Amino acid sequence: MRDMRLLAIVDPPELLRPTSDTTVAILDAALRRGHEAAVCELHELWLHGDEPGADVRWVQAVNRQQRPALHLQQEREPHALAHFGVVLMRKDPPYDAAYHHSTQILERARGRTLLINDPRGLREANEKLYIFHFPELLVPTIVTSDIARLRRFLEEQGGQMVIKPLDGFGGAGVFYLHADDRNLNVILETSTNQGRRLVMAQRYLPEGLKGDKRILLLDGQPIGALLRVPAGRDIRGNLHIGGTGHRTELSDRERTICARLAPRLRQDGLHFVGIDVIDGYLTEINVTSPTGVQAIDALYGIRLEDQIMDWLEAHSIE
Repeated sequence: MRDMRLLAIVDPPELLRPTSDTTVAILDAALRRGHEAAVCELHELWLHGDEPGADVRWVQAVNRQQRPALHLQQEREPHALAHFGVVLMRKDPPYDAAYHHSTQILERARGRTLLINDPRGLREANEKLYIFHFPELLVPTIVTSDIARLRRFLEEQGGQMVIKPLDGFGGAGVFYLHADDRNLNVILETSTNQGRRLVMAQRYLPEGLKGDKRILLLDGQPIGALLRVPAGRDIRGNLHIGGTGHRTELSDRERTICARLAPRLRQDGLHFVGIDVIDGYLTEINVTSPTGVQAIDALYGIRLEDQIMDWLEAHSIE
C-alpha cells in the first residue's frame, strides 16, 4: 500500500459531528492507514493561472467521540490540488453560487487528482432533479412553482402529498400536506415564495412512516444500507432530527434500482452516492456529501470507511 495524500473540502471543520459524520470516518480511516489528510473550505480554494489549489490545514488526529472531531494544524499551507492523490468534495448543500464556482475550479484539476465526486457530475446532478433520469423508478412527482398546479396535483394524489425545496438537505423544508389542512395555502405560498420558487411535490407514501431506506453506493455498487424510522408522527427519518437507524436488507426491487442507476452514475463520475428509497420507489439521490457510514458501522459492527478507502487507494492519482 503506497502512501497517499487526501484533501476533503468541508463545511467549517468545527461543525463536523464526530459520531455521525461520514467525512470524519473517512479521514479517520486515512490516518489509520498512514496516509496524510488535509481539509479546506470552499473559500480556501484558488486558481493561479492554470494551477488549481487550496489553502489547507493538515489533520493531526481524529476524535470520533466528542468535538472537535478534527485536530488540525493551526497554520494553513497553500498546495496545488495535484499535490493530493484524492480530493473529496464533502461540502453540504445548498448548491449555491459559491459551490458552483468551486466546481469550476475543481474542473481545472481533472486528470491531476482523483475528484470525488466529479465536478461535472455535481453540476448536473441536483439532488432532487437527478431522479428524473429514471422516471420508471419514481412515485408520481412534479416540479413547479405554480400553486394552482400543486393543488391539482394534491387532488390527483388523493389529497395527500409531500413537498420539498430543490436545494434543501437533511429534511429541511419538507412538508406533508393534506387537502383538509387549514395551513395548506400558507405552506404552499411560503414554500414557493408566493409562486416564484420551484419545489418538488411527490405522492405521499404511507409506508414512509415505517422508514425510508438509505443505500450507499460506491462505484455504482451498494455497500451498505439502513432503515431510517421517523420519530413519533414526523414524516422525516433523518437521523440528526430524531429518526432512528435500523438494520435492513435490500429487496430485489432495491437491487434493481441500484443496477439501473449504476451506468449513469459512473458516466457522470458520481462514485460515492446515497440514495433514498420508500416502498420500492426512488425518492432522492444524494451526491454532494452522502452520509450514513457511521450509522451503518454501528448497526452492523463494520467499517464501511475501510471499503471506501480501499477504492480510493486503488484509483488515486499520485
